[in-house]
Parts: sequence; structure tokens; C-alpha cells
Amino acid sequence: MTKLEPSYAGTWRLDPTHTRIGFSARHAMVTKVRGAFNEVEGVINVDVEDISKSSVEITIKVASVDTRNADRDKHLRTNDFFDVPNYPDIVFRSTRIDQVEENSFIVNGDLTIKDTTKEVAVPIEFTGVETDPYGNLRAGFEGSRRIDRREYGVNWNQLLDSGGVLVSERVLLEFEISAVKDATAGTA
Repeated sequence: MTKLEPSYAGTWRLDPTHTRIGFSARHAMVTKVRGAFNEVEGVINVDVEDISKSSVEITIKVASVDTRNADRDKHLRTNDFFDVPNYPDIVFRSTRIDQVEENSFIVNGDLTIKDTTKEVAVPIEFTGVETDPYGNLRAGFEGSRRIDRREYGVNWNQLLDSGGVLVSERVLLEFEISAVKDATAGTA
């Protein structure tokens, strides 16, 4: 396995303006509804000598859900779905990171939605590192993972005349992450 560049070691912070944590779910069994959370923060700690010692923590503000439909977003914030007043955050904390190919990783961790935490494995592609026009070292990552929302207490649904359901139980989580290296971390 190719080792990561030594310059990649350290703390990276998610750039919320260039990061998308989104989802898609079938609606009425015939189309997809896509959405994203507009407020996300996170930290990636990279150990280039032993990638398994690296870590990721991401916090999503659930109230920032945006499906481009105000009524649907309002419904998603209620107890029928996310119950934002009682569970304002979705949190992911890695427990192990494995490199499977040169730029491919499996990020294992605990995903907490509402009051339920389950271990998930997320395949992530490292898309590269560049210096942006402001002199920041910026890394990109992409990945997705399908989950069953019912396992997290997100159960609301409505039966259709055909016998199907209005909202699919399986939801695709989508990750498009831009992280900026923290040049001050670890310095006195």
C-alpha cells in the first residue's frame, strides 16, 4: 500500500462552504428526493505512519436540512423524522480507518441519529490535495453509504394505494468533503 505524503499528517478541518453531506431517498417508490445539511463541522486527524490511528469526527446540525422544499424540510425537523428539538445533531465518530487501495479507505465508526448509535463502514475515496489560492492545503474526499433509517428511529411513513410506501426505508448518505489543513495545530 502506498504511504501518504508526510505533509498530510496533522489536523484537517472540514470547510462547510465546500462540503456536502447529503442524502437521497425514494419518494412514492418512483422518484428520488435529494437533500443536504447546510451546517456541518468536522475534524480529520491524519497519522501518515499508521492510517489506522487516524480519526474523523463530523457533527451535522439537523435543523439545517435542505431538500429545496420548505414544507418537507419542516416535516423532517419534527418528531415524525429527526425530532430536532430533542436531537439537534447527527454525529459520526470513527473507530478505525483502513486503507484498501492507494486512494481508497474504509472509515468505520459510530453514527448517532436521534438517540441511536450504530456502527457503519463508509467507503471513502481520497480525491487529492491541492494548495488553494489563499495558500491553504486542501484535501478532497467522496463516498456514500446506504442505511436503513428505521434502525435509527426515523420511522414515519405513509402507505400508498399500490401497497408501497411514500418514503423508502433505505437512504443513501452522500459525502463530498473538502478539508483544510490546520497550519496552527500542534504548534506553540
